[in-house]
Amino acid sequence: MTDLIQTYALLIVFWVGINSPVIAAESFVHFERDSGDLPFAVDGQPAPLIFNNGEPKGVIMAIEQLKGDIKKVTGNSPSIAEPQVKQSAVVIIGTLDNSPELQMLERQGKVDFSRIRGEWEAYHIEVIPSPMPNIAQALVIAGSDRRGTIYGIYELARQLGVSPWYWWADVPVSTHKNIYIHHKTQIIDQPKVKYRGIFLNDEAPALTGYVKDKFGNYNNEFYQHIFELLLRLKANFLWPAMWNNAFSVDDPMNAQLAHDMGIVMSTSHHEPMMRADKEWNKFGEGKWDYAVNQDNLYQFWTEGAKRHKSFDSVFTLGMRGQEDTPMSETQNIALLEKVVTDQRKILSDVFTEKDVSDIPQVWTLYKEVQGYYENGMRVPDDVTLLWADDNWGNIRRLPTPEERQRKGGAGVYYHFDYVGGPRSYRWINTVPIAKIWEQMQLAYQFEAREIWITNVGDLKPMEYPIDFFLNMAWDPTLMDTEALANFGLKWASQQFGKKHAKEIADIVEGYTRHNGRRKPELVAPSTYSIYVYDEAHRISEELAALELKAESIYQDLQTSYQDAFFQLVLHPIKAVRIVYELNHNLAKNRLYALQERASANDYALKARKWFAQDAALERRYHELNNGRWNHFMSQPHIGYTNWNNPPEDTMPVLHINKPNAVSDMGVSIEGSAAAWPQDSGTSWPHNSNMKLTFESFGQSQRYIEIYNKGTVPFDFTAEVSAPWIRLSQQEGKVKDDKRVLVSIDWENLTIGHHAGHIVISGAAWGEAKISISAIKRQQESIKGFVEADGYISIEAANTQRRHSTDSGLWYEIPLHGRTRSSMAVSMPIDEIFVEDLTASPVIEYDLHLFSSGDISIQTIVAPSLNFVPDRGLRYAISLGEEPPQIIDILEDNSDKAWQDSVKKGVRYAISHHTLKTPGAKTLKIYAIDPGVVIQKIIVDTGRLKPSYLGPEQSVFIE
Repeated sequence: MTDLIQTYALLIVFWVGINSPVIAAESFVHFERDSGDLPFAVDGQPAPLIFNNGEPKGVIMAIEQLKGDIKKVTGNSPSIAEPQVKQSAVVIIGTLDNSPELQMLERQGKVDFSRIRGEWEAYHIEVIPSPMPNIAQALVIAGSDRRGTIYGIYELARQLGVSPWYWWADVPVSTHKNIYIHHKTQIIDQPKVKYRGIFLNDEAPALTGYVKDKFGNYNNEFYQHIFELLLRLKANFLWPAMWNNAFSVDDPMNAQLAHDMGIVMSTSHHEPMMRADKEWNKFGEGKWDYAVNQDNLYQFWTEGAKRHKSFDSVFTLGMRGQEDTPMSETQNIALLEKVVTDQRKILSDVFTEKDVSDIPQVWTLYKEVQGYYENGMRVPDDVTLLWADDNWGNIRRLPTPEERQRKGGAGVYYHFDYVGGPRSYRWINTVPIAKIWEQMQLAYQFEAREIWITNVGDLKPMEYPIDFFLNMAWDPTLMDTEALANFGLKWASQQFGKKHAKEIADIVEGYTRHNGRRKPELVAPSTYSIYVYDEAHRISEELAALELKAESIYQDLQTSYQDAFFQLVLHPIKAVRIVYELNHNLAKNRLYALQERASANDYALKARKWFAQDAALERRYHELNNGRWNHFMSQPHIGYTNWNNPPEDTMPVLHINKPNAVSDMGVSIEGSAAAWPQDSGTSWPHNSNMKLTFESFGQSQRYIEIYNKGTVPFDFTAEVSAPWIRLSQQEGKVKDDKRVLVSIDWENLTIGHHAGHIVISGAAWGEAKISISAIKRQQESIKGFVEADGYISIEAANTQRRHSTDSGLWYEIPLHGRTRSSMAVSMPIDEIFVEDLTASPVIEYDLHLFSSGDISIQTIVAPSLNFVPDRGLRYAISLGEEPPQIIDILEDNSDKAWQDSVKKGVRYAISHHTLKTPGAKTLKIYAIDPGVVIQKIIVDTGRLKPSYLGPEQSVFIE
């Protein structure tokens, strides 16, 4: 079997489920008619509707929403069809068990609903001819149950052009007078994950401030908008806001409305039996401790079960301490097992008409609770095990083969927001969708398919990842790498149309990639190097370009789209750039103050301006559309000194110099924080570290900075010792800082090593001398990634060869990682290749090294966890002819190592190698465990400098 055939076969197995939906066309709504198409609206008059008033309340509510949606698009609401009146088209909507019209059509053989009958939340959309006398065509929307019908209704609304975010992000609706449905439309669809939803959490001050202003409290008027959003996104599950609120107590209509609309309610991981944490404060008696207060807690939970008996609910089992803390300092498995047993007894006593195993229940294995499970605690087979991530998007555990046989199945509790160490992140979207995709496709592969729920904090501004998460949850088999790569484009088109969709996708993907590198709350002046690999400057330019593009699009958009664009695109790129530039200027202020530059004060002033811009941007958001979204940007995010946010945004410490009214020269060079002059212990000021090294395959230019330590400008001259040393300028005036670029005239150098120097003269006693070293290499016969400047840097996806096997392959995850993309392995989830690496999929890179001896290789990988018990996260690596060595990414699995990995968004897997001879070498990486995701590879031959992202990719010669 060839590699290509193997790849195709494996991807088919990996992505396509046996019950994939039948889809006639990606979009069945058109605005120009083709022959045979159903005329949904003609000259603004929409086709009438047929539905049974006896449909469940949620279906009727969705139909009413659809009427409003159609009016937004066409200008008119659809009427109710009259069977005796001749019609060119109608829309027939119903649930199979409630719709006489659908039942009649099936009896007559005009439509076949067998593929959705009895299924969970399935819907069937089809255009059929002559459904009834006097009617030429019908668009049929049928659901296997009430939510299936609702999802079919909202699928039509989405295709008509009504964004799920029309209310929550002010996305306008484009109008069309003529609308047509493709005559071959047939869609049969249903979810692959049973419960799909969000958790409103950490909701003060932002969401709570907004809710109090607009609704008074977390009441049914507020939740109606949440429920509708979820249904439009084909979700069905909610953990409600609970920091200082209680869903069923705040408004007794909340639970009833959720049930009526079709939302399955549950309570968060530490709130058992449908009782909110804050309810105990109000109604509980005694201590929240089952060991000493069993009777009162038992009654408290019984009341919760009774209250929700008639509603769609998933009952959370178990017990943690109040306010989401550990229940005790030590594990008491026997006590917790008794808690679960008694909670099950309550459910049996309340739900007398059904077996307890038929009541949806979940045990969330969050934080220390997973330790209870790992140490032997078990719950009944019908209880869903909800595995959690590490609060930073890395799933801690997934089901084993034995656990996959459990009736209750498994799910995943994920995070877009978190309060806790090593740093709270609550302000803005920081999770790239490729990160979500990589982890959740593993969850689906390992059959964690019962519940997918994610902590979304305040909801806004997490619109983009929420949309992606719930879209993927509906059917992970359709969210392949191509769909992942195109998601941003489709999302942007849905919100803003096609004209700027590609640019908008680039902006959203760009700012989320930046936040994925390091969350804004963790960005510090020292994060990105301001003097190595031009790192900080490159990122500054990257963010500035994205903001400029966003501002240009904002100005070009119709006014009606600008509010939505500001919320979803312009604000987040401006916000993250402000935080970055604040820290970028703080870094310069602090370094330049140490170097005694007069310009240190300029950067203090610039930092203050960026801090003020942050406050101004927050005000702009809150004043948008007459304060429609007031409070949503109230979360403090600047000035952290520990894991928790400061009480308000706080300006970090600035360094202020008091330069004299004189001229006084200083000199620094790229790659070093040191500067000339410095105290060397001799009578002549010098700096032994003032050396710039160039290699013909390396960085093309470097810089020298000449700066003033006083306030009076001065003239400088720069003299070179040899004509092959080129300077961007050799003389000039220095007011504050002057950057001189240095490059090499390689054409006029022979092969080999050359030495020279540059002498800088100006307003100082003495001269600054910078040594120059230039190494010109022979280019003939060199192929692959070439060593230069003491390293080879490679983006992982730039392989030269990818060798698949009968059971596995390496593939690229687009958009994943801090710099470009990542390489991951697709393989049977229970197979490992550690015993026989010859059966392992391999990726290869061609290198050319000029060094020999001991070197190290940094394999930069995603910070994934060992989600399979008793297994690490391993790969094997070899360089040249050496035998492969097995590397466990989690060899150091300490808390300190974990904190470092989530702060940086990567782990560094270091391997050590000995090169007997320089020259052409092949670097091979072998797959062993699923879940290893490689972002970048850096071969360090001795002069790699510390930086956050590492150097840009090395030169590659074909």
